[in-house]
Amino acid sequence: MAEAKAKRLEFAVSLDRDWVAASDRGGPSLAYDPAWTPEHLVLAAAARCALTSLEYSLDRAGLAGRARAGASGVVTRREEDGRFAFVEVDVALDVELDTEPPGDELRTLLARTERGCFVGASLTAKPRYRWTVNGKEIEPA
Repeated sequence: MAEAKAKRLEFAVSLDRDWVAASDRGGPSLAYDPAWTPEHLVLAAAARCALTSLEYSLDRAGLAGRARAGASGVVTRREEDGRFAFVEVDVALDVELDTEPPGDELRTLLARTERGCFVGASLTAKPRYRWTVNGKEIEPA
């Protein structure tokens, strides 16, 4: 039996001479702002990816809710190769669910959400996720 071919997703951005970013998907451009360093953009991507993965997981589970996220990180020399890189990444999500799933289903959903965030999975420093759901801190499965 032939192995199923994995879905392939492609993305592209371009920056002009003024460092204004444009997405291959269109939409508003992202103007250069020195306050938004590449490091901040990586953290924003990790937080947004976690929210996107959560939205997908909630939809698949037939649940509805709202969420917000924040991310922080530490960049320093990695011990293994001496290169500057993120060595710590923390993503905190505050979720309000209309209905909480029973038993361990919530923990399973949160673990699936973490696993589904491909930005987090792409980082060498694996993110540590902190979840607050309907006002309670939750440890994923």
